[in-house]
Amino acid sequence: MRAAIGAPALVLGASYVGFGAFVHQSGLTLLQGLASTTAGWALPGQIALVEIFAAGGSLLAAAIAVGLANARLLPMVVTLLPMLRQGEGLEKPRLIHYVAAHFIALTGWAVAMQRAPEMKPEQRLPFFLGFTSVIFSVTVLATALGFFLVGVLPTPVTLGLVFLNPLYFMLLFIGDLARKERGLALIIGAVMGPVLHAVSPDWSLLITGIGGGTIAFLIIQRGRP
Repeated sequence: MRAAIGAPALVLGASYVGFGAFVHQSGLTLLQGLASTTAGWALPGQIALVEIFAAGGSLLAAAIAVGLANARLLPMVVTLLPMLRQGEGLEKPRLIHYVAAHFIALTGWAVAMQRAPEMKPEQRLPFFLGFTSVIFSVTVLATALGFFLVGVLPTPVTLGLVFLNPLYFMLLFIGDLARKERGLALIIGAVMGPVLHAVSPDWSLLITGIGGGTIAFLIIQRGRP
């Protein structure tokens, strides 16, 4: 919890203040905004959901858009959950593992992937749940705060807070440059992303993620004895 109180809580809280304002300006209710944060808890998918409902889109279109936006969470769960389940009595699936899987989003995943390998196996799940329970609670409260701040702060300010998230993630991942496997993937992605965006803005992010990660994996595998 101490690890979460600080930059993670402040940045995510500010981002969700922007989301709450976005919910209000899109004509949705506070309850709908809070339900989105509680059940979805992944800002890109939540923004897609609000945009589609505000535009009068169908439930099917919203489900497809949110599913595509949040597909990135699947590899996060696959890579982190086995690490969290290590330890005495934690190997078999239990309700607490499903709770942990729901809380796996980019901030908690990135911090856990950096810190968990250095912890004793039985400490990993409690650390992750303590960390994510704080930032989850902050985002729920921030959604409500942003909803009621509409008209108090200038619209560009409240909506602009949403973009603090990507900047924070970029700074968070800089710490991974010291690890060869992750650093190589980040560098390749940083080079491929702008180039592919100039060629195909719609598909550049997906191609960069899959292609850059695959290239980094093959280079690392080739260099191993």
